[in-house]
Amino acid sequence: MTRKFLFAALAATAVTTIPVVASPAYAETVPTATVVDAAVASPDHTTLVAAVKAAGLVDTLNGTGPFTVFAPTNAAFAKLSAGTVDTLLKPENKAMLTKVLTYHVVAGKVPAADLVAKIKADGGSTTLTTVSGGKLTASLMGSTVMLKDEKGGTAHVTTADLMAKNGVIHVTDAVSMPN
Repeated sequence: MTRKFLFAALAATAVTTIPVVASPAYAETVPTATVVDAAVASPDHTTLVAAVKAAGLVDTLNGTGPFTVFAPTNAAFAKLSAGTVDTLLKPENKAMLTKVLTYHVVAGKVPAADLVAKIKADGGSTTLTTVSGGKLTASLMGSTVMLKDEKGGTAHVTTADLMAKNGVIHVTDAVSMPN
């Protein structure tokens, strides 16, 4: 699998069925910016941007894609056990960091409406294969898409359908963890 598709794994987390208006930071960059440019413009994604840089995924995610990125916020990263982010950002842990980040990316452009339709068509949940090769299970909790990761953790999409020129971003409230 190429690095271009690895980051697509980062995208699989959660999506809401209610139309959401992009924050002002995103509104300035979407849809003429890449998914990386949009994250850089968001003050809520500085940890994600630092991790993408540390993993060497900037060029990949600035590529043509398309990517669906489930982008955890700074608050989502803060929910991880103390020291987890610092440990992942160490150069010797680059492979693990890359795996975690690419677990949040799905190859292709998957808008919220398409994901919700797939969940319903599949009887209430659907499996997303991430760029890292991991699996996320998407289901609905009320009108919100919830993603269950391989370790049993859940994430919800808090803002959906932030369109970029090389994909779509869905903001999530938790970091999804691969096995």
